[in-house]
Amino acid sequence: MNAKKSAPANERMDSLDRKILSIISQNARIPFRDVALQCGVSRAAIHQRVQKMFDDGIIIGSGYHVNPQCVGYKTCTYVGLTLEKGSMYHQVVAELDQIPEVVESHFTTGRYTMMIKLFARDNSHLMELINGRIQEIKGVTATETLISLDESIKKEVPVLE
Repeated sequence: MNAKKSAPANERMDSLDRKILSIISQNARIPFRDVALQCGVSRAAIHQRVQKMFDDGIIIGSGYHVNPQCVGYKTCTYVGLTLEKGSMYHQVVAELDQIPEVVESHFTTGRYTMMIKLFARDNSHLMELINGRIQEIKGVTATETLISLDESIKKEVPVLE
């Protein structure tokens, strides 16, 4: 029995999918009626296409983005982590996932084994997170903290034609 190998998600998308994705990635709250008008198809077609993109993992989320400063997090920080062994990555990620203020984690090349992004209420809270939580994780041998002074650009990746 031959199993049919699925094409990568970007190869399963046609020009209409790409147009829909381009529109909704700029404004997730746009009504499907408006997307349908811009694309020249029915609302049902937009709904079906968007649902298929969710199912295929092309669209990985939707919703509202909360401004961290408005809910009390004044300090955005990137932390480079050096691990005892790269193979400890999954265990460290599991521990970091238990810290609500850690919002991103990346296994990286270069100077650090990992880079994380976190939000803290203030510098005292940041010190508590770094010294009392992150540096206490088994396998973390060093950290370097970089405080973001301003976010200048934040956008979605462009949809390739």
